[in-house]
Amino acid sequence: DDTMSKIRHASHAGSWYSADPQTLSKQLTGWLDAVPPPAAGLGVRAIIGPHAGYSYSGPSAGHAYRHINPEVVKRIFILGPSHHVYTRKCTLSSLNEYETPIGNLSLDKEVISDLLATGSFEVSSQKVEEDEHSLEMHLPYIAHVMKGRAFTIVPIMVGATSKDAESTYGSILADYIADPANFFVVSSDFCHWGKRFDYTHYDKACGDIWQSIEALDKRGIQAIEGGDPHAFASYISETKNTVCGRHPIAVMMWAYHHYAQGQPRLSF
Repeated sequence: DDTMSKIRHASHAGSWYSADPQTLSKQLTGWLDAVPPPAAGLGVRAIIGPHAGYSYSGPSAGHAYRHINPEVVKRIFILGPSHHVYTRKCTLSSLNEYETPIGNLSLDKEVISDLLATGSFEVSSQKVEEDEHSLEMHLPYIAHVMKGRAFTIVPIMVGATSKDAESTYGSILADYIADPANFFVVSSDFCHWGKRFDYTHYDKACGDIWQSIEALDKRGIQAIEGGDPHAFASYISETKNTVCGRHPIAVMMWAYHHYAQGQPRLSF
């Protein structure tokens, strides 16, 4: 069935998060309700959220997703890193829908077609899309928060992009920032620490190992909040911090940099 082949299946449901619609909805509601509502008039346009299994990342993701205003948002761009396939480019989907246990999400074929027309993007295979978890872990939250609304998604898998490429992709996406109906989700965890990640940076001046990691990540967050993509690139290059979404974060920062001509307001 051709229509079936155009759906990305929820390949990590039942392992990384619950495949049961009732359980999943109840968990998402609980995590969102545990977070105080955002300040009035904040008008958040982009969030960075984690992509670990929900038992680890569900509660913290709630802090990010509390900031989507479903009454305003009509299109959600999702930028996530590629964990399994090496590419120097950003890739787009040829599929029509992304499945979640609580409802499928429609891809914005028109915007994807416009992005492909720039010549800067590649197209993913369905297998690559289903193997990758960085975008999928955001889909149930999006489906839950946007329930009952008409909206589309634009999933973008970001490869091991150079700084120049990140600036180019940022300038392409900058065109979509002006419209408040467009919302941006960036998928990233921060420090992955330990021998299996080949990263054991420890500044004893900070106290325990976890305090050293926290200080390291906070420096990264400050670099992002500063809004200068060059400063964030310098931070990554100096610390080698294992921020898996560093490329999508950089693309988003460049987009705001181009849009606001260096005057973005980013905060966490």
